[in-house]
Amino acid sequence: MKAHSGILTIVRLLLAGCLLYLTVLPVALQQQAVMAVAVLTVLLVLLQFPRVGGWRVLFLVFSTFLLLRYLYWRTFFTLDFDDLPSFIASLFLYAAELYGISMFLLSAFVNVRPIRHRIDSAGIREWPVVDVYIPTYDEPLEIVKTTLVAATSLDYPPQLLNVYLLDDGATREKRSAANPLAARFARRRHENMRALCQQLGVHYLTREENSHAKAGNLNAALPKTSGELVVVLDCDHVPTIDFLRETVPPMMKNPRLFLVQTPHFFITPDPFEKNLGLFNRMPSENDMFYGAIQAGLDFWGGSFFCGSAAVLRRQALLDNGGFSGMSVTEDAETALSLHAQGWQSIYMLKPLISGLQPETFSSFIGQRSRWAQGMVQLFLRKNPLRQQGLDWGQKMAYLNCMLFWFFPFARLVFLLAPMCFLLFGLKIYDASIAEIGAYTLPYLVALVLTASYLFGRVRWFLISEIYESMQSFFSLKAVISTIRYPDRPEFVVTRKGERRDADFISPLVAPFYLLLLVIVLGFAATVWRWGMYPDQRSLILITSLWNVFGFLIVIASLGALYERRQRRSQPRLPADDLLAELIVDGKAAAVCFEDISTGGAAIRCSEIVAVRNGKAILELQHPLLDKTCRFDVDIVGEYTTVKGVFLGIRFLPDSLDTYREITLLVHGDSARWQRMLDRRETDIGILPAAGLLLACGFRQAWSHVLAVLDFITIQIKSDKHGVESTFVLADGDLDPVPLPAQPGGGKQDYPTE
Repeated sequence: MKAHSGILTIVRLLLAGCLLYLTVLPVALQQQAVMAVAVLTVLLVLLQFPRVGGWRVLFLVFSTFLLLRYLYWRTFFTLDFDDLPSFIASLFLYAAELYGISMFLLSAFVNVRPIRHRIDSAGIREWPVVDVYIPTYDEPLEIVKTTLVAATSLDYPPQLLNVYLLDDGATREKRSAANPLAARFARRRHENMRALCQQLGVHYLTREENSHAKAGNLNAALPKTSGELVVVLDCDHVPTIDFLRETVPPMMKNPRLFLVQTPHFFITPDPFEKNLGLFNRMPSENDMFYGAIQAGLDFWGGSFFCGSAAVLRRQALLDNGGFSGMSVTEDAETALSLHAQGWQSIYMLKPLISGLQPETFSSFIGQRSRWAQGMVQLFLRKNPLRQQGLDWGQKMAYLNCMLFWFFPFARLVFLLAPMCFLLFGLKIYDASIAEIGAYTLPYLVALVLTASYLFGRVRWFLISEIYESMQSFFSLKAVISTIRYPDRPEFVVTRKGERRDADFISPLVAPFYLLLLVIVLGFAATVWRWGMYPDQRSLILITSLWNVFGFLIVIASLGALYERRQRRSQPRLPADDLLAELIVDGKAAAVCFEDISTGGAAIRCSEIVAVRNGKAILELQHPLLDKTCRFDVDIVGEYTTVKGVFLGIRFLPDSLDTYREITLLVHGDSARWQRMLDRRETDIGILPAAGLLLACGFRQAWSHVLAVLDFITIQIKSDKHGVESTFVLADGDLDPVPLPAQPGGGKQDYPTE
């Protein structure tokens, strides 16, 4: 066996040597073009084969060959010194390209063989005690309530299950704040959350002060609990009923396993998806990480804790001194430390929670800036290349995830680089049209094909460019600040449950207006330069096409920055798998669900029913509880579409048990989340994906323009008549809603004083 392994290693080294030799082999330009076309043809053929095993490796080898050929040529033949400004600009562009190539190589390495685990609970005779931690800070009570109800309804022996609400929004520090309004808010929250926990049989925990943010909150709970396993759920991550049945067995079969991480599956759109109307029409932005990258990291033993939807082993946490809190991404930091100590992790690629995305672009940017700061902190303070105890696969896995967050530098360089030539005449890319056709174009096509090959199911063409470009202006500031002051970033909670009564333009839009102006100036300069420098027209054409690409990105971004109203506090979810009967005045009619939330539903009548707004009864066979449930409902509306007659209903739960049944009906079935993923995670092809994305972006961008024109018109009229006008909505009030009194007792609270 050892001899066979040694021979295999030698063969791999020889193949790698041949690849490197061919990479630097000098050939005529025509031969290079023929070689590039041949390799691209091979890649197109390999796209038709299964994307696993040896076929996957072969595809990555050929695409890497084209990339390395380009890198060799780009490094040694295009960086001539003509004048200092041109040389500096060309170095910036080269550095951005070098970063992109490095990320390509790391990504190819990490995703060479993603794996999926199968659950097998056979042989488990004694199930362990599980403590479920649900940390909260300033989230609305209704969001917390839904998660607590689902957590207390998990399919697990009740005597082995303890649920804890870790309330960092009502610490003694906050309840005694110098600001009387803030203190009153915290005291009111404290009372409401305690009452809710008593009703649900949940332990309520808080602490003296808000030190070390989420990590400190979790660590404060560790000595007050004793379960062998710890589940961490964000308070807006509602678990399905089978969460523990799917995640606990691997922990029992491998005592060195410290983590079973599951995907963060979101049932609401992020601002980009919502504003462009693309939610559930394309893979979500998170699907690439949770649907592909984590599975790739898992092959190298580097799948890491993502802060929620995970099971951890208490003993591992104790060995680590608790959850790590040096950075603002305590999750990845904790996993890095435990991997370095020899503990293991796995990634379970099955959606077992339903979560909420940030509703506004401002909240979205706040969340992503924190992630960027945390990963940069880890790179600076706990560089995986220097971490003893990690194998090389794990080091590369962590390095890939940390270096990714330096993308703002590269994105902004790529957007602004054409202007260096169009506006200032700087020579930033010393190559002829023929050389660009032989080296650059095949390299770019290989990048697109490889991205589609690895991630086409979970990330469509152009999506990364738009998301990262939109984040770059703001993440760049966060990254630079963290590099300068690694200890300064503070944990900022992402706001959820925000509501808006009208469409509005994001207050973060200003940099995109400026960038659009610069790009338009670039187009004007193109026309001028075309007439003034006829000998440069080939380069002018190439650079102007580059500028067009940036223009498309900015237009789609402006579309996403025109934010649509958000009136519902509870998301409506597809529920076409549910059937029921609607009983009105003693008469029953068969109905099916269109969508559903814990607050209400839209149902379609299979027959004409004369119904007026008022009370009714909805009766159905509960798919998870194996019993017939009857819900009192209020019919609040009726409308007709080509699909039929629809009724809007509002649930009227009269007890905690009824609310629990509704919660499980809406959030408890993991099979529904898997069906949603299967529908939206579809590779429709590079060009169709780009066409749909740009069409939606331009349509919403036009709405953005109309809103600006309306504002200008209103502003002119208001100036004439002395009337004030507003443009961007202010942040709303998130004061918690008082909890209605319900009967029922709770478990004994741990002391909070």
